[in-house]
Amino acid sequence: MTSALYLDMATLEAGLDHIRQSPRDVGSIEMIIRRPDIDQREELEETELDLELGVVGDSWRARESMSSADGRPNPDAQVTIMNARVIDLVAQSRDRWSLAGDQFYADFDLSRENLPPGTRLQLGSALVEVSEIPHTGCAKFSGRFGADALRFVNTGPGRDLSFRGINTRVVVPGIVRRGDRIQKL
Repeated sequence: MTSALYLDMATLEAGLDHIRQSPRDVGSIEMIIRRPDIDQREELEETELDLELGVVGDSWRARESMSSADGRPNPDAQVTIMNARVIDLVAQSRDRWSLAGDQFYADFDLSRENLPPGTRLQLGSALVEVSEIPHTGCAKFSGRFGADALRFVNTGPGRDLSFRGINTRVVVPGIVRRGDRIQKL
């Protein structure tokens, strides 16, 4: 059964084949989001990635981190990327993509098999490095997309294929524009 906002597990699983066809080596940046404050989103045509700030103008540095012992922002979770095919399925509408809370949505295979920790990705003129820290869905994700969507991204194939996305850190600053390539190096 499908509600207006939440898809059930059977409907989500029906989208697996399409998601698995995501490009493995070169994809595209489909959406860029800056989060100036908690629960605020700005869709951008381009952004600057900075070694210290991550996405310039994003509130990443002001947020507490669950992945660091002292709660400070973890540089290995500076920039998040989510598969555009996954969020398109889960959100059901492009205007709801940003609710996931990631900064980049890319048509690209983000699986651990394709992008093990340490892999470098070129986004526009910037380079990021895939972190060891897994990116997982939380209560906010469940509230926005449903409990089945949270299970879909956090367990089974969704976990193995990094459906919730990946954490990265900036290693070479640069400019990223919507439509730019994302490329595994």
